[in-house]
Amino acid sequence: MKIESTMTDEAVLRELGERLERERLARNLTQAALAERAGVSKRTVERFESGEVGMQLTGFLRICRAMQVLDALDLILPDEKPSPMELLKHKGKRRQRATTSRESDQAKKPWTWGDES
Repeated sequence: MKIESTMTDEAVLRELGERLERERLARNLTQAALAERAGVSKRTVERFESGEVGMQLTGFLRICRAMQVLDALDLILPDEKPSPMELLKHKGKRRQRATTSRESDQAKKPWTWGDES
């Protein structure tokens, strides 16, 4: 199943758990062996594979590292470098906060006769 933004958190967790279980079995690893490699308890692996809510991110990262799939997380949030135009615009500094438009809704509407009120 493809993970989509319309899915509930629980559905995403279940799908990730199923994928991890398939990958673990494809590598012929028991839950206990994976837990030992990852430095987590067997129960943590069981909880993740079942899609239980409340797993800590560090446990997830350890399991990914033990399965040698941690590098794939770079695809989720790539380390994108700013474009040369962005560097010029911000005088070589990285952007640190988001901004909103300074125009009010009234300023966006074109003025017409009779709109003085």
